Amino acid sequence: MNTFRPRKGYGKFPLKSFLIFFLLVILAVIGPWLYPESLSQVTDESLRPPTFHHIFGTDIHGRDLFVRILFGARISFIVGLSGSLVSLLVGVSYGAIAAYVGGKVERIMMQIVDLLYSLPVLVFVIVLIALFEKPLRAFLYQAHLGYLLPYSRIILLLVGLGLVEWLTMARVVRSRVLVLKESLFVQAAKVLGQNSFNILLKHIFPNLAGLVAVYLTLTIPTVILEESFLSFLGLGVEPPTSSLGSLLSDGANTINPIKTSWWLLFFPGLYLSLALWSLNVFGEWLRDKLDPQARSAAQQ
Repeated sequence: MNTFRPRKGYGKFPLKSFLIFFLLVILAVIGPWLYPESLSQVTDESLRPPTFHHIFGTDIHGRDLFVRILFGARISFIVGLSGSLVSLLVGVSYGAIAAYVGGKVERIMMQIVDLLYSLPVLVFVIVLIALFEKPLRAFLYQAHLGYLLPYSRIILLLVGLGLVEWLTMARVVRSRVLVLKESLFVQAAKVLGQNSFNILLKHIFPNLAGLVAVYLTLTIPTVILEESFLSFLGLGVEPPTSSLGSLLSDGANTINPIKTSWWLLFFPGLYLSLALWSLNVFGEWLRDKLDPQARSAAQQ
């Protein structure tokens, strides 16, 4: 007789990783209000190592690195959550409709997914930013939304990542809905005369809640990492606004054989690594708890 043996590392709630991520988010949200330094305050304390006054040191313009990291984390977290929600909405809707309708429509819709899968994600986002940044900036200026001009690249980055990150979700949802639409409660709803929209909304989508929660926790770190990489290449927010990726890029640009300002790379990299690690650990635990296949494997 087999007894239940939870998978090592994910059987218990990952309290440590959850608390670390919670602390990082709280610091990003309220930290800049409590810290006395300003985001864009330029001083003559250029490239100072960590001290009691500047606990993470200063950058090449004398700006406090700690407050820049907190503001940068805000941008990275917003991009990660927003991009994941966009991909979640598109992926769940697309995959569920394709599976429920079936037939030729399903084949065409999934062939489109296969076609989009062949596109390099980061190259697609870079091309999107290059083509539409100037038109978007002109539109924002004419619409009297000048305060959004420094975030024009981030808006395009959100759109680009949202348009490609949904592909995996569409495939996963399609496979799950193919099983759900043959279940007894869905067949009973059809016999009672419920239309397809009500069946999807009331019977199929609620049964995808666990899958959606798992996907969301695992997609957020992916989007954050992609945004950081693009910002590292100079395709993110415009100075003095920063993200964790742009801060890493600034730190890399200061490296030279004469003097290495290690804190400019270490602290943004540490913040980003802790955020990605904690989210991935929590996502893995959530998958084991909510994914029936993972749970059955753990019981064997």
